[in-house]
Amino acid sequence: MSRSQPRVRACWLGSVPYREAWDLQAELARELREGQGPDTLLLLEHPHVFTMGKAAAPEHLLWDEAERRRRGVEVVWSDRGGEATYHGPGQLVGYPVMDLARLELTIPRYLELLEHSLIDYLGELGIVSGPGGPGFTGVWRQGEKLAAIGIKLNRSVVSHGFALNLTTNLSYFDGIVPCGHADRRPTSVQVVTGARVDTRTAADGYARNFAATFGVELDWVAPSSLAGAGGAPVRG
Repeated sequence: MSRSQPRVRACWLGSVPYREAWDLQAELARELREGQGPDTLLLLEHPHVFTMGKAAAPEHLLWDEAERRRRGVEVVWSDRGGEATYHGPGQLVGYPVMDLARLELTIPRYLELLEHSLIDYLGELGIVSGPGGPGFTGVWRQGEKLAAIGIKLNRSVVSHGFALNLTTNLSYFDGIVPCGHADRRPTSVQVVTGARVDTRTAADGYARNFAATFGVELDWVAPSSLAGAGGAPVRG
């Protein structure tokens, strides 16, 4: 008898402030570490925010407080890996909160699969992309970054994830040193193809690639079911 595929809960959250999504991930990760919850794929977008990972430094912020206030950009110092990045409207954010031990995955293999799930989805949009090579995480096309990746591991439970530029206003990246590389610039699906793909449509398309790449079955749930389990507020 063939082995059944692992099941992962999937949820589209809509637009959610960064700290709110961070709190939700922490609650889901806690439940997983205690053996109480399922693996979950959160798909969403954030309002304008610069997030500073564990390797970020104050000098990676290029806009001063007045300019950030004028542009409506929050700054959050996060517990994910990596340096500075930008999140905002027109960007698909994915946070897999999963127990890698349960899925029999190592961290290198998990990161490889996460990259390839994005590469395969971009391929469906007609974009040839690939990993950035040593020292350059994420997904790239001709030296420009389409998707950033930054994760956190607590015991065997992974959280945080990726941000894929769809119709993102790339001028906001001018306010930081993106991922510590001043000479490497971001791009977007819209810049590369001229097509406008909205985040909800991208979430559905990407989710199919995530399931195929990781060899899992997705069970879609409403945001209210996550709030009921962990008590963290989410906005659908």
